[in-house]
Amino acid sequence: MKKTNFKPTPSEFEKFWMLDPEITFLNHGSFGACPVPVLEAQQRLRQQMEREPLRFFVREFEELLDAARSELAEFIGADASELAFVPNATTGVNAVLRSLKFTKDDELLTTDQEYNACRNVLDFVAAETGARVVVAKVPFPIESPDRIVEAVMEKVRSQTRLVLLDHITSQTGLIFPIQQIIQKLTELGIDTLIDGAHAPGMLALNLHEIGATYYTGNCHKWLCAPKGAAFLYVRRDKQSQIRPMTISHGANSPRTDRSRFQLEFDWMGTDDPTAYLCVPVAIKFMGSLLQGGWPELMARNRALAMAARQTLCQALAVSPPCPDEAIAAMAVVPLPDAVPDAGKAPLIPFLQDALFKKFGIEVPVIPWPAAPKQLLRISAQIYNTPAQYEYLALAIAQLIER
Repeated sequence: MKKTNFKPTPSEFEKFWMLDPEITFLNHGSFGACPVPVLEAQQRLRQQMEREPLRFFVREFEELLDAARSELAEFIGADASELAFVPNATTGVNAVLRSLKFTKDDELLTTDQEYNACRNVLDFVAAETGARVVVAKVPFPIESPDRIVEAVMEKVRSQTRLVLLDHITSQTGLIFPIQQIIQKLTELGIDTLIDGAHAPGMLALNLHEIGATYYTGNCHKWLCAPKGAAFLYVRRDKQSQIRPMTISHGANSPRTDRSRFQLEFDWMGTDDPTAYLCVPVAIKFMGSLLQGGWPELMARNRALAMAARQTLCQALAVSPPCPDEAIAAMAVVPLPDAVPDAGKAPLIPFLQDALFKKFGIEVPVIPWPAAPKQLLRISAQIYNTPAQYEYLALAIAQLIER
């Protein structure tokens, strides 16, 4: 393999981000990246807040929050009355699981690809209540999304009380066919909690069509809002059961002009709410970058991820681990087994660290299903280009040869 030390030219759209020009950033999926115009809007809101804090929080905030919620609701196919803002999807999962009452006779079903933080919440609640966590094993590599449906439904029993599923898995980038699974579970009277951390802005969402009982998603990832913006959707008939992790003034508010659900979630104490208020700005800005708006943006990112996966598979002489319909703007490629490091699991895998230090490439290497097996996960956002993934393929090949 020919050695390389060139830096590929990024997309023309990179000028709208503050990304380090010395780094080839292929990891939008981990924390997102907020465009400069959205950050500027957030700064203006912060100045408004600090100029007259009482006016902002007491006289202006609620109207601003309702407006942001209404625009988000339209974007994700929900009603504003069904949504509350939360800082991140993990907080949304916590709010639901720690509000519900379970017993030792209940089973809580999830998969072996559930995001670690949310799986920890499930285990915590089970330990507190005596409920049993049941894990469906989703095969990977996988030949068809139907295998995901089969894996989940095979574990459903009469004791199944709630099913927690990722919409798009963090480790493998798989899109779960959640609408199909939810329909089957709903027919059995089983509630569903969907961790949609990656879905908003990567997939076209219609929460009413999806039909989940509870759904939480991040706005700071593929929507490109500021960090600390996410939402929790709760079906109206379940809202009285769901409480925020922080109990505050809304718990005994005498107001009747809005639901107790929103009274509690909308105010949990003084904080900086400007990330929430910038969600409409992010939706509008990202939708303005291409003539075809959000549909073209999502299609472009998916096409780039698929092409990048093909480039990497060819360079590593491996087969794609899942069918095309199972991925959107993230994809994974199997890597050779990692070399054990005296029995320790490094915080950052060796290959990921080497790619960053030697080539200036930021991309995650994920132990899966466990070390020494590992996957390379790529993300595709509008600021990325095919040349960046070609550069990644050359860099990986050089490291592996060594």
